[in-house]
Amino acid sequence: MADTLTITDNRTGKQYDVPVEDGVIRTTDLRQIKSGPEDPGLMTYDPAFMNTASCRSAITFIDGDKGILEYRGYPIEQLAEHSSYLETAYLILNGELPTEAQLTSWTAETTQHTMLHEYVKKLMEGFRYDAHPMGVFLSTVGAFSTFYPEAKNIFDEPARKKQIRRLIAKVPTIAAYAFRHSTGWPYNQPDNDLSFTGNFLNMLFRMTELKYKPDPVLERALDVLFILHVDHEQNCSTSAMRGIGSSHVDPYSAMAGAAAALYGPLHGGANEAVLRMLNEIGHVDKVPAFIKRVKAGEGRLMGFGHRIYKSYDPRAKIIKRTADEVFEVTGKNPLLEIALELERIALQDDYFVSRKLYPNVDFYSGLIYQAMKFPVTMFPVLFAIPRTAGWIAQWEEMILDSEQKISRPRQIYTGSARRDYVPVAKRS
Repeated sequence: MADTLTITDNRTGKQYDVPVEDGVIRTTDLRQIKSGPEDPGLMTYDPAFMNTASCRSAITFIDGDKGILEYRGYPIEQLAEHSSYLETAYLILNGELPTEAQLTSWTAETTQHTMLHEYVKKLMEGFRYDAHPMGVFLSTVGAFSTFYPEAKNIFDEPARKKQIRRLIAKVPTIAAYAFRHSTGWPYNQPDNDLSFTGNFLNMLFRMTELKYKPDPVLERALDVLFILHVDHEQNCSTSAMRGIGSSHVDPYSAMAGAAAALYGPLHGGANEAVLRMLNEIGHVDKVPAFIKRVKAGEGRLMGFGHRIYKSYDPRAKIIKRTADEVFEVTGKNPLLEIALELERIALQDDYFVSRKLYPNVDFYSGLIYQAMKFPVTMFPVLFAIPRTAGWIAQWEEMILDSEQKISRPRQIYTGSARRDYVPVAKRS
């Protein structure tokens, strides 16, 4: 029988035909497979969701074996070359590239929300001078739910769209203020005459000049980096956004949770780990010895390999070209020579090639951010700014999906069998 999977339960000898649709079976169809009348039915066990689809999504397509990444069907290479962050955000949220009139309207409607309420600024001023910018960022995003209580009306489309524009517009301002707070410098007001990334650089780095003029190469490089980080399917933070959002909480609270997931060193801190590794190597002459230690199991080659990609991460190829353009302006990062030699050796070594360990997006992004004078504490924040569009698109797709319910994974209980309470005096 076509489009079904026939399962034989060797415990009972019974056979079951389970429908196959889009290459998957519904795990709830396995409940019919029981060993006896008291059996609740078969479940699947999949730690870390290594082979479980939790949703249907029309946003991002990845073929990890072929190194393909597409937003709404558009190859990431084309978007990085021709698009802008705000245009890509529109695409991710609406499913189609905007017309010229739509892009003009979207840009104007979004950038009018770049200012922060004075009480938000006071909230941020309350953090210690050495507070981690990502901690400040996610706390401030969560606090927005108290400033915009109408955000809880998630099924009111005009209200929902307004929160989407607010979030995309305000996250660069939050990020810039978190950075300025850590340096002790006064906050800079947004300048909506500039581009999205140009305004961000203005809020970060403007000092005494009346009008900040961003370097066009650095402005474009940051735009490209933002495009590359917009969305990446059901990763840890996106899954958190969907899971929290499934309770129908407001988008600010859900995004605070997504940002918290990104805060972790295994997610948003990966490019910092690359810089730490390069610093530990110290000199290009020490690369062969480092590679030897990695192959002996005495260390890890950070920035190589990916849960999804089993070939060269398409984003890494674009970032490598972008790095060359940035270093023409800033001067070469002294760690670049080490990184290039690491990549050269690893791509020729069967140990890494056979394990499909190729450079990922984090291998060069940290070098670029460092060259642009960002401290490593800002790296996860720089990830969160563009990922905001992806998080919100995934959240909106989830709440409008009639199949989605509040997230509630099952478990396999491994604890004690039923037992009776014993008063403390009688416990041995």
